[in-house]
Amino acid sequence: MMIQKYVLIAAVLSMAAGVSLGQDREPYHVNTYSDEGNGNGFLKQNLFIGGGLELGFAANQFNVGVNPEVGYSLTRWLDAGLVVNFNYVSVSPDPSGYYNPDLSEKEFIYGGGVFARAFFLPFLFAAVQPEYNWTHDTQKYEAYATTYTYNVNASSLLLGLGYAHREVGSGTYYVAIMFDAGGSKWSPYNDVNGHPLPVIRAGFDLFVHKR
Repeated sequence: MMIQKYVLIAAVLSMAAGVSLGQDREPYHVNTYSDEGNGNGFLKQNLFIGGGLELGFAANQFNVGVNPEVGYSLTRWLDAGLVVNFNYVSVSPDPSGYYNPDLSEKEFIYGGGVFARAFFLPFLFAAVQPEYNWTHDTQKYEAYATTYTYNVNASSLLLGLGYAHREVGSGTYYVAIMFDAGGSKWSPYNDVNGHPLPVIRAGFDLFVHKR
């Protein structure tokens, strides 16, 4: 599978972080978990929805994806939830004929999993994200007008670190870099040789009930 996610659009990250920081002049108040209420039951002000965006380029490749998520701030330092993946990857023949002379490839990847983000500092977190994804891969050899279709599935275990501006009850902006430690050769996060690639995700979450 030809899945290389090397370049994320940095402008999106800068704009998101800039808007967040511009709205909050008190950066040390970013970790404001709420435990107000009777008992230890569900608190709607700790529930959030949002997701991430992936947009990447490599040699004659294009990748775009969205990752909707819903989560809950369990404690002052821990968020957890569910994530869904939808990704599209397109690979075109190399015009020079050196790297990939006649193969075009299109992949649609979908799946999901769970995530946990532990904030060991107000702006830094460790991420754990087990996933299961399905891949539909269509390869066409232009010279022979031959098309092959493959369907594979694989589990993944994404581990990594991230930076965030987080205010429970308001919103979160984040960027994270992760690697698949699951070891499956069919992982959508591997290169053509089966080696893990960096998974870079940026996104935002909005709390359902703002204060």
